[in-house]
Amino acid sequence: MNKAIVKNIAVLVGSLRKESFSRKMAEAMKAFAPETWNIQIVEIGNLPLYNEDLEGNDVQAPSSWVAFREQIEKAHAVLIVTPEYNRSTSAALKNAIDVGSRPYTKNVWSNKPAAVVSVSPGAIGGFGAHHHLRQSLVCLNTPVLPAPEMYIGNVHKLFDKNGKLLEDSGIDTLLSRFFRSFERWIGRF
Repeated sequence: MNKAIVKNIAVLVGSLRKESFSRKMAEAMKAFAPETWNIQIVEIGNLPLYNEDLEGNDVQAPSSWVAFREQIEKAHAVLIVTPEYNRSTSAALKNAIDVGSRPYTKNVWSNKPAAVVSVSPGAIGGFGAHHHLRQSLVCLNTPVLPAPEMYIGNVHKLFDKNGKLLEDSGIDTLLSRFFRSFERWIGRF
């Protein structure tokens, strides 16, 4: 009997708001992932702003930084769901990227396959945030899924009042295709 290998996928949600569309989308996406994936949202709201003075030279790094880095390190891949704020990603998400990239020689993002999904109530689906985030990840040696690029516009129309994906939204085909591509991408690493 061939036993499937379980993949741990860390999910970062760029919006801290409890009822954010990014969080709703991250939760909804779990249903489309392969059954062998263990998908866990890694919280980023408790991370102090990155400041190099807070670690090194006999200074112990904040425990939340250490825990965050360990969670990312243990993951086989990372899925990032981001909102768009002023044509970029959120400060909280950028801070998480920075925390994981330091100390310089211990970048947890290096060679970690990733995928980016941007969501927005606007029509262009967070295009600016998506590409800004990709730019940062490339700098950190993080191989980001090249296609399909996932810009989900008009996200507010995709959920019912309970935060569940509407069955007639048409997004299910797109999410299924995305996860097939992401699974192949992860397999390359």
